[in-house]
Amino acid sequence: MQDLFTRYLAEKKLRKTEERYAILECICSFPGHFDMCLLHQKLEEMNFHVSRATVYNTVDVLVDSGLIVRHQLTAQAVQYELRMLAETHSHLICTKCGAIRELKDATLKKDVGALKISRFTPEYHALYIYGLCSKCKYRLQRKK
Repeated sequence: MQDLFTRYLAEKKLRKTEERYAILECICSFPGHFDMCLLHQKLEEMNFHVSRATVYNTVDVLVDSGLIVRHQLTAQAVQYELRMLAETHSHLICTKCGAIRELKDATLKKDVGALKISRFTPEYHALYIYGLCSKCKYRLQRKK
């Protein structure tokens, strides 16, 4: 991962800083999705003190490099994950409480993979399904 990042930085003539590599190392320690707040908090716990601006700028560089994926799940919620961990999956997003759950469905993956799209070769897809989680649905039904 670090080698890919180094090559990308060299190609784009960007500086190879200790901060950028520390942020990448921190991101690699997450087992799945993370947001900026969690990333900054984890960096602080690692006693690596960087400004929020540096974190945001580095994450943008990592997204541009293709090493991480940005998920705009709701107007307020942006989450990220390593592309190598981003096995094709869907996200179930509650429109009431904002809860986010991953859905890994082999049939759905196979169906999307079987799509024949003229003059286009898909490499990755993301599917976001919005609705009510079971807790919010239950609360809504109790109010009636």
